[in-house]
Amino acid sequence: MAQTLPSVVSGEGGLTRYLEEIRRFPMLQPEEEYMLAKRYREHGDPEAAHKLVTSHLRLVAKIAMGYRGYGLPIGEVVSEGNVGLMQAVKKFEPERGFRLATYAMWWIKASIQEYVLRSWSLVKMGTTANQKRLFFNLRKVKGKIQALDEGDLNPEQVSEIATRLNVSEDEVISMNRRLSGDASLNSPIRATEGESGEWQDWLVDESASQEDMLVQQDELESRRQMLGEAMDVLNDRERRIFEARRLSEDPLTLEELSGEFDISRERVRQIEVRAFEKVQQAVKASAKRQAETMRAVRDEGQHAAL
Repeated sequence: MAQTLPSVVSGEGGLTRYLEEIRRFPMLQPEEEYMLAKRYREHGDPEAAHKLVTSHLRLVAKIAMGYRGYGLPIGEVVSEGNVGLMQAVKKFEPERGFRLATYAMWWIKASIQEYVLRSWSLVKMGTTANQKRLFFNLRKVKGKIQALDEGDLNPEQVSEIATRLNVSEDEVISMNRRLSGDASLNSPIRATEGESGEWQDWLVDESASQEDMLVQQDELESRRQMLGEAMDVLNDRERRIFEARRLSEDPLTLEELSGEFDISRERVRQIEVRAFEKVQQAVKASAKRQAETMRAVRDEGQHAAL
């Protein structure tokens, strides 16, 4: 994929020219797509990969247009989507029997959403799947319930949005305020009894101590390492389904995965459960070995001290 792709120049004129340019790339018939994907997968043919990517640039542009409401340069949104498309082409397995577009949509959306979350606000918008779903769906739900005014939502609106998106009311209130844009900590405020100051004067540091944070980071890293090692027991299909259902911050549905692998939703669920059980057993075994090693090191240290 060394060949260069068309780039979006800033402004509506640049976007129009880009859309006109990518329309010149032909759409692929299923047989042609299969042969190109097979050629790239088996021989690493860069020309085949380039044709696969360019034939799907219109799909990226269509998906990217759905993220124009976040005030980010559309050219950068499209570029991030193209990165996701290239990742999809690298991992695409044509033998599974489904089209590249079906597989690539997840990668394109994931790449764009990560960019939006990184860039839209100075404050990290969300880390869990529920928070990300709230971020990307709050405007849509507000429109459905006609909560279009700026500022805080009323309690009834907060309750309805929380129920629809399966999040807490506090998360809805917090995200709605964040979506109003970043505020400067140096913005002046009027305090009681004629006092004045800035927002930063009222901030309290409630974060954990550095020692606690280091302990938490070490523990998290240890868990990640154990999980990574445990996942080696899975085959390719089990690993893909386990990651998409259990590890992704925006999990795929059984329906999406059944289409990807051309199997029933129940079969996907069975594979997911089996993969989880295998990983769980591997993690337990790894934790047991780690505990035994630490115990042996401790005993050896005590013996040396004697």
